[in-house]
Amino acid sequence: MKHLDTKDLAAWVGDLTAGEEIRLSGVVYTARDAAHKRFFAALDAGEPLPFPLEGAAIYYAGPTPAKNGLAVGSCGPTTSSRMDIFLPRLSDLGLKLTIGKGDRSPEVYEALKRNGAAYLCALGGGGALAAGHIVSAEVVAYDDLGCESVKRFVFSEMPLWVGIDCKGNSIFPKR
Repeated sequence: MKHLDTKDLAAWVGDLTAGEEIRLSGVVYTARDAAHKRFFAALDAGEPLPFPLEGAAIYYAGPTPAKNGLAVGSCGPTTSSRMDIFLPRLSDLGLKLTIGKGDRSPEVYEALKRNGAAYLCALGGGGALAAGHIVSAEVVAYDDLGCESVKRFVFSEMPLWVGIDCKGNSIFPKR
């Protein structure tokens, strides 16, 4: 099992293999449907995004409020296919890693291959497990969206599995 840090993401993303289990540490941003819509509005208006996309990682999650001394409450992945319409453009702009659950569209597979990016899967139903691996969380944009605001997380040894590698290999059944 590989222990990886997002600060070196560009160096290791190309070495991931579909089905491989990893432990991820470092900065990861959260964003779901509503935040992605605002990203596109900002891009279309020529405005900056709330964090740099180049070499970034996004976790498709909407964490519940923090409790019991943790940085966040339950923080399981959301269904990634809901963000499939957004991923190709964001990947073309430098996004290197997304994290969620479930298979992705053919357009996402192509964008990942084209841009040397990958998709990781988190344990669906494992929100409490995930919360124990998030050591800090701060809202960076769209606070009015509540749990769907964009947050900057710091992961510590988050257990994840490579769902789709940058060559287009996948853990999902062939279509």
